[in-house]
This record gives sequence, structure tokens and C-alpha cells, in this order.
Amino acid sequence: MAVGGRKESRSAGAPARGPAGADAVLLGFVRALRAAGVDASVERVYAFLRAVSVLRPGVRADVYAAGRATLCGGPDDLERYERVFAAYFGTTDGPAALPTVRTPPPPRPRLRARDAAGGSRGPGERDPLGPPTAALASATEVLRHRDIAALDAAERAQLHRLLAAFALRGETRRAARRRPARRGAVDPRRTVRELLRRGGEPARLRRHARVERPRRVVLLVDVSGSMAPYADALLRFAHAAARDGRTEVFTIGTRLTRVTRELSHRDPDLAMAAVAAAVPDWRGGTRLGELLRAFLNRWGQRGMARGAVVVLLSDGWERDDPALLGAQMRRLHALAHRVVWANPRKARPGYAPTAAGMAAALPSVDAFVEGHSLAALERLAAVVRGAGTGRGAGGGAVRGPGGGRRFPVP
Repeated sequence: MAVGGRKESRSAGAPARGPAGADAVLLGFVRALRAAGVDASVERVYAFLRAVSVLRPGVRADVYAAGRATLCGGPDDLERYERVFAAYFGTTDGPAALPTVRTPPPPRPRLRARDAAGGSRGPGERDPLGPPTAALASATEVLRHRDIAALDAAERAQLHRLLAAFALRGETRRAARRRPARRGAVDPRRTVRELLRRGGEPARLRRHARVERPRRVVLLVDVSGSMAPYADALLRFAHAAARDGRTEVFTIGTRLTRVTRELSHRDPDLAMAAVAAAVPDWRGGTRLGELLRAFLNRWGQRGMARGAVVVLLSDGWERDDPALLGAQMRRLHALAHRVVWANPRKARPGYAPTAAGMAAALPSVDAFVEGHSLAALERLAAVVRGAGTGRGAGGGAVRGPGGGRRFPVP
């Protein structure tokens, strides 16, 4: 194709680009994998797109095999990959089920996204969609950006499957313990032992490096009446986050309830039923300042919040004195490594953090992000991992009251 009088050329090594809709589906799948804890780097994503273009981009089994071979970096990623692929592209029964590595693929459903113009096909031209797998994948990509409060029952069921594949790990920290490593500081004890074992003959220097461990994550989920459209999805997000054993979950409304044990059920529906039985203040009022003080006095000050990433999932409505919330947020900020606030109302056009409770809390917040959709929760997971802060996490930044700390606003 001529562009500006010159023929457009493409590098021989670059992956062939398919329709824009198909690219969005595949990249949305990669984002879902990252949210599930798969370390899909840019190089792996490039290899995935190139492998799909070399195979058949519209064939479900080829997309599955290409992603499994390029996006998974270890045995732990395989189980996550299977779970996310089934949730994102849907599961099928019978001969169209997901193929395993040893099984030859059956007749493949098409995966191309439907043409937005909906043009008609020629007499001998096949339907580019084929079975409804592509429509499901495209709908899943659209679902990622939909407001949770506006979803119908079928969309909520699909959202629950995608949330079940989530993973939430705190930002890593360097522990005091060291481990043997190829690079790092010289380990004098192991080096001397190696010299003695060789009878004093020169030996290779033994080295060690500090162990990196994820920080504890503490989730405070608002279950008051104003958060009713989002509470169930946010608790399912918390259920997926609690799988790693280093995440603590509390509900806040008119009471503070620790629900980490209830969320330990592997089945999300059983976990939600256990939480429903344990939480007495569903759809009640909001006492953020008083409950945050109770959390700090009973758990946070004793070590749970020290060095942790604390995430508040709330719209910031406060029926008590906002000054109390501001004071407790300052206490929390002094204890925690980082404080993140996810507000589902932040995505609404014209939103500004002018509510008394939200305005009192923001000067002590390190990252102020949205929490209204699946894509917003994926960005929240990236912020908790330390992959996105400041302008990338919540938009621009302005100074808080009195010219204090800077915090992001829409």
C-alpha cells in the first residue's frame, strides 16, 4: 500500500497484524494473565503475538498453544494460564474443549472479532466468527471496562469467573535472610568452608544475596449501603487476593469484621456465603474513622499494618466527624509502607474528592485509584505490586490541604 508516494514495508521479523478487534482481544487476555500473577513481559507478549500470527490467529486451539508456550515462565504459571484462558475465552464441552499438549486439536472454532461495520459476506466466503468463542472473547474485553454496578446477571457471572483468576501480591522487600546466588556479595563462611574442603587450594568465591519477599497486603472493604453495587465483586477480588496467605481482609461499615478465615475457602461461592454469615452490617451506614481507629488499636499497631500495603476500597462517605478519619489515616500512613485508596465513584465524569471523609483522608493516601471495573481492579493490583504509582496510578497530582503531601486526582 502506498503511503505518501512510498510503499509501506514491514520488517520480516515483526508479527503480522490482524484486525484491530482481534489485537484488542489478545492484549486483553495478556492483561488478565498479568492480573492473575503471570509475569508476561513485553518480550513474551511480542513472542505470543508473533506465534499467533505464524499459526492461525482465528483458531482457539492455536491461540491456546501459542500462549501456553510463550507466556508461561514456569510450572506455577501453567495452572494460572489454564484458569484465565477458560475464564476469558469460555469453556466448551465435548470435542471443542480446550486441547492438551498431547491431544491433537479437534475442529477449531474461529476467534476473530466481529467486524464493527457488520458487512455482508460474498457467496463463497465463510463466516469469520464461526462458533461463538470470538464473540465471547470480544464481549469479555468490553466487560473489562464496564462499570460493575451496571452489569446484568450473565455479565456478573462472567465477571466472577474472571475475578476468580486474580492474584494480588504486595510490593517486594529485601529480607534480612540471605541465600546462595551467582551474583552478589561474597559469602565469607561458605568461601572459607570451600577452601578448607579443598585443602587450602584456590576455589571459586561463594556469593549470597538478600531474599526478596512480598509485603503483607491488608484490604479494608466497605460494605455499607452506598457501596452495595460493588461490595460483592470487591469481596470476590479479596477472595482471590487472600489465596497467597499474606493478605488480610476486613469489612467496614458500622462494624469492623475480620473475614480472612471465611475467605480461605477455595470455592468463591462458599467463601461469599461464609462472609455473608459473618458480617452483621451489610448495607448499613459508614463509620470509617471509628473503625479505622479500632483496626489500628487491635491489629495494625501490633504489627499487621507495619510495613504492609494497606488498601481501602470505599467511596469515602463518612457519617461521623471527618477530623477523626483524617487523624486515623495519619496514624495508618505512619505505620504502613504504602496506603492505597480505591474509589468506585472516581471514574464518574466530573468526580472530585470533595466529600468530607474523602477530602480528610486523601493527604495521607499514596495512590488514589478507581475501583469500578475489572480493568480498574487490574490497575489496582499493579499499584499494590509497585508497578504503577503517582501519575500512572491515578492521573494528575495536586497538593493536599495546607500544601502537604501530593496525591493523585482525576
